[in-house]
Amino acid sequence: MNIFIIGIGLIGGSLALDIQTQYPKAKIYGIDTNEKHVNEAIELGVIHQKAQFSDLEKADIVVVSIPVDVALQVLPKVLEFINDNTLVLDVGSAKEQIAKVVAHHPKRRNVLLTHPIAGTEFSGPRAAIKGLYKGKVNIICEVEKTAFKLQEKALEIFRKIGMRIRYMDIKSHDKHIAYVSHLSHISSFMLGKTVINKEKNERDIFDMAGSGFASTVRLAKSSPAMWSPIFKQNKNNVIASLEEYISNLQQFKKLMEQDDFEAIYNEMENTNHIKNILKGIE
Repeated sequence: MNIFIIGIGLIGGSLALDIQTQYPKAKIYGIDTNEKHVNEAIELGVIHQKAQFSDLEKADIVVVSIPVDVALQVLPKVLEFINDNTLVLDVGSAKEQIAKVVAHHPKRRNVLLTHPIAGTEFSGPRAAIKGLYKGKVNIICEVEKTAFKLQEKALEIFRKIGMRIRYMDIKSHDKHIAYVSHLSHISSFMLGKTVINKEKNERDIFDMAGSGFASTVRLAKSSPAMWSPIFKQNKNNVIASLEEYISNLQQFKKLMEQDDFEAIYNEMENTNHIKNILKGIE
């Protein structure tokens, strides 16, 4: 089985490692505009060999794991090179625009739109983790537009690496992910900015920062090159989630100004319910 990873970073690289574990005879090829990433990936055993787009004709599976803005140009290009039996997996975090780009392509049936809900704040081949996807949810959109035999091929791989499957329409995916992922990253970036700005005047602030601050701003270490295009593609949903979030912050501030700490306690106690919702999630 010939597997091509386009964009050899955390998501694509981790998938490559898991596929090698489950399919030891698979040959993993890598395509990346960053030559350093390609060399690192080979050195680390994430991929076996460097490849070009022209090599895609021999691909059984192609994983497109690049920033969502670049994917808009690359995915149609990939479809021009593949054979009729190739499965192409898009693993981006925003789906509506990418779906439109391939909607009328003659090889639309070869594409499966997926979003593995897994990752860390790190990027590049060295961020790849074996077992990253075990127990994680993989959202699949527009499954009915992918050839059935290619669906089966994908589901077998996802099952073997331990993923749980959730089917969702594109609009619901982009709306929900704006709240549980995109908003979280914006919040982390802006908290980091707030503290950095304050640190200019109070040098000791980072010395006082504990694990709570570190965990809250962890996502601010994520790649802006990846996240800025995601915010752009999912702009309307992200703005809607920001409006609700800002409203809650303003309400909290108002309660503070009114010295209504009983209401603040109740707000926090009610929100504690989230620990039950997220039970079992690391």
